[in-house]
Amino acid sequence: MSVKRAADVPAQSVAAGKDTIRQVLIGPDEGPHFAMRRFVMQPGGGMPRHTNTVEHEQYVLAGRATIGIGDRTLEVATGDVVYIPAGTPHWYRAHDGEPFEFLCVVPNLPDTTEILGDC
Repeated sequence: MSVKRAADVPAQSVAAGKDTIRQVLIGPDEGPHFAMRRFVMQPGGGMPRHTNTVEHEQYVLAGRATIGIGDRTLEVATGDVVYIPAGTPHWYRAHDGEPFEFLCVVPNLPDTTEILGDC
């Protein structure tokens, strides 16, 4: 068991992203089956179109963004829940005005990210 403040967890810049940071709130050393990550994208920031070999379950904490999942383009905002199947191309673009922030839960399995290009 562990309890900590999210503000005390170091944030790392996401190399493939634009104005995006990530915190690993619960990693494989604490949770045997799933990792919980927090992403924050500054207005206009985001992630290019890419795939992962693991599924993603996400909960939007703050802000708004346009996201692509497969062939669909969607608007998401605070309180929305997003599921991205393993291997599905996806991308993010934060709207102007405030940061876009979400929790992302993924299985603790080997994950390969493949960048497919701009969204």
